[in-house]
Amino acid sequence: MKKLLLPLLAIFFTFASFVPVSAAPLFQDVPDHYASKAELEFLAGLGIIELNPSKAFGVNQAITRLEASEMLVRALQLDTADRPDPSMKDVQSGDRGYAVIATVVDERIMAGNMEGEFRPNDKLTRAQMAAILVKAFDLKGTTAYTFRDVDPTHWAADSIKTLFVNQVTTGYPDNTYKPGASITRGHFATFLARILNPAFKQTISCYKPDNTKTYTVNVAVTTLWKEPNKTRAVDKSSIAAPVDVTKWTKTMSIPQKQWLVGKIETQALYGQEVAILKSSGDWYQVAVKDQYSPKNKTGYPGWVPKSHITEMYPNYKDCQIAMVSVPKAGLYETAGTSKKFMDISFNTILPVLKEEGAWLQVQTPANGVKFIRKQDAKLLKNATAIAKPTQKDIVNTAKLFTGLPYLWAGTSGFGLDCSGFTYTVYRQHGISIPRDSSVQATNGTAVAKNKMQPGDLMFFSHNKGKGQVHHVSMYIGNGQMIHSPNPKKSVEIISINTEPYKSEFSGARRYLK
Repeated sequence: MKKLLLPLLAIFFTFASFVPVSAAPLFQDVPDHYASKAELEFLAGLGIIELNPSKAFGVNQAITRLEASEMLVRALQLDTADRPDPSMKDVQSGDRGYAVIATVVDERIMAGNMEGEFRPNDKLTRAQMAAILVKAFDLKGTTAYTFRDVDPTHWAADSIKTLFVNQVTTGYPDNTYKPGASITRGHFATFLARILNPAFKQTISCYKPDNTKTYTVNVAVTTLWKEPNKTRAVDKSSIAAPVDVTKWTKTMSIPQKQWLVGKIETQALYGQEVAILKSSGDWYQVAVKDQYSPKNKTGYPGWVPKSHITEMYPNYKDCQIAMVSVPKAGLYETAGTSKKFMDISFNTILPVLKEEGAWLQVQTPANGVKFIRKQDAKLLKNATAIAKPTQKDIVNTAKLFTGLPYLWAGTSGFGLDCSGFTYTVYRQHGISIPRDSSVQATNGTAVAKNKMQPGDLMFFSHNKGKGQVHHVSMYIGNGQMIHSPNPKKSVEIISINTEPYKSEFSGARRYLK
């Protein structure tokens, strides 16, 4: 019967070289934004599954060995009549699925266990799935790559490699395959559709699996605290997962915002890499790798909830990147605006898998594939490919945040402090400057006040400009500066002669070369 497979697949490809997704519901548990809706619709068109909008397909339920057998028999159009007895201790003539089981055993697609049992109602494991699909469709090929949890001596290791090299599966984001885990009905259907129609395969040219473990922020913005377990009730939305920084900033009174001074250190964005320094209960002390600070050679340190950090592997480091270029951008489940996943911040960077019209398909740290509007992000070859900015570019970027509320330690489009503001503006243009104003004031190139140019940073110190630096702003020309002043105000443009800033001016630095 397998000899019929190639002409049969040719018919399938002619029928489904392009598979549009209808707006009609397929099943109760398959919404429009379900990642594999097109695959299920494709299988239904071939009669492999039967659509029923009034019932659930069970996308998240484990598929049984019998259910998988039934789908394979229909996919391969195998004749179930007059098959020899499968000789299984637990399968008798007249049992439900007897003819299907006899067929897959006769075709040598599936077999029983060491005790001679088929176990039709057992959950199909991912290892068994790999072996079954490779046999059923006579898949070929291998790879040198090995999933982290699949030992080369595992009985299904070769089949798993074949499935991987045929782009049927890439495993999980943490580079595991989970061979002993049950496979869901949704995943089995998806893998079957990818075999029957190459249009569904995961053909991402920039995907290169790399088993080097990294740690990444997995919420829109995580706030780094000076100490763990020191938050208040009003801070709940900032330490939850997911976070709601907008709610946090709006619900705090001025005194509550002022209380944060010295309690929080900085922030890190969705997808930003951190190093784990310490662990205490439900908290990690981390260092934000691309925020320079003399406090730690690895990066800016502070404590964050463990739920804000995910283990990640740099499988998409060769992809183009999307860098958010508006204060806040929507991240969506599909290439449309019907289902928003969450809002992400200015400067958030995510790998781009492909372009879809006005949308970019991006890979998230641990939430699968999402979509962002092209108009909300820069599409770059990599983080080093950012064009050198002009003074006007720097100033225009700074002005995007006019009216944004001040937030001590803020480095996001949800709220900024003074040095977080200048750091964030320069980072958008590929220029890395220190995170804190006191450190910014000792780097770059010193500039006389009467020689300042747009984009230069202005510093202000206690004791009429002779004490410790406590504030930074950006000169924008024409005797004006833009800054994020204090918890009582928002980002604003004022004259450089405004007091107390005129009296407290202590120097200027240039970072734009």
